[in-house]
Amino acid sequence: MTYLRAAGTLALLASITACAHGGSNSSGSSSAQPAAVASGAKTIGVSIQNREAQFYQDMEAGMRSEATKHGYSLTVVDANRDNAQQQSQVEDFVSKKVDAIVLTPYDSQAIGSAIVEANNANIPVFTADIANASSQGKVVAHIASDNVQGGYVAGTLICKAVGGKGDVAIIDEPEVTSVQDRVKGFKQAVAKLCPGVKIVADVDSGGARTKANSDAGDILQAHKDVVGIFGINDDSALGAVAAVGAAGMTGKIAIVGYDAGPEARAAIAKGTMYGDALQHPKDIGAATIDAIATYFTGKAPPPVVHIPVGTFTRDDAPAH
Repeated sequence: MTYLRAAGTLALLASITACAHGGSNSSGSSSAQPAAVASGAKTIGVSIQNREAQFYQDMEAGMRSEATKHGYSLTVVDANRDNAQQQSQVEDFVSKKVDAIVLTPYDSQAIGSAIVEANNANIPVFTADIANASSQGKVVAHIASDNVQGGYVAGTLICKAVGGKGDVAIIDEPEVTSVQDRVKGFKQAVAKLCPGVKIVADVDSGGARTKANSDAGDILQAHKDVVGIFGINDDSALGAVAAVGAAGMTGKIAIVGYDAGPEARAAIAKGTMYGDALQHPKDIGAATIDAIATYFTGKAPPPVVHIPVGTFTRDDAPAH
């Protein structure tokens, strides 16, 4: 997957350093030209919705590495998947007069009011991975995987895994904007590449492994002919892996996830998962800091920066 990382990085650098451009603003981003920020050490407040997740740990590592290059200080806090806590963290950043705020919103709709508070304090807000879906609040730039493209990758994997036909299910988290895009891309791929595949279930498991395990078990009971499952993140997919294993169906139902974290890669190498859409969270983190650096120079970064998504299958595993 090295060539994908290289291509994504080059495209990213080009987009970050380019002049601001027009375009639709569906993620609540603002492309207004910022005023130059005075030189000197800058402090950036970062609220991550779930700091225990491997994806966000990698994204934070990318932010910290890039921030060091620019001489920025990061204050990173964990919202623990709690919107009220995340809103309080934004208020704290505002009271401390940080120079910029980065959010990975837990609740894409409810976060808008907190963003308004930062706007009123003239503190620029950036979102990473998950966009602000509220009509409230202005975001300077949103940096994330190209989730529609990533969902299409996952759909392509499912089509191949099930031989282009049969019943499949989606373990979903529909309240999250990035997941909405993943499912959109997945359905586009299935409709185009394998019209013989029928989506017979689409359940909300909240992105949590325990609930995905339970819901996947229910799907297997209700739909005896299911041959494939798409989990919108690795926890969802691994929950499905456990349910399929408990039902004695390992190897008979193809499971595709999204993220390609270490545990999912191990499952793919073992053969209990078919494959994963591969995100690059460190690149997302680095690109977020680069967008902030552009803003600090008085230029407007692109309102949306997309990082390409690759694939991870058993062929990519180091040993299997």
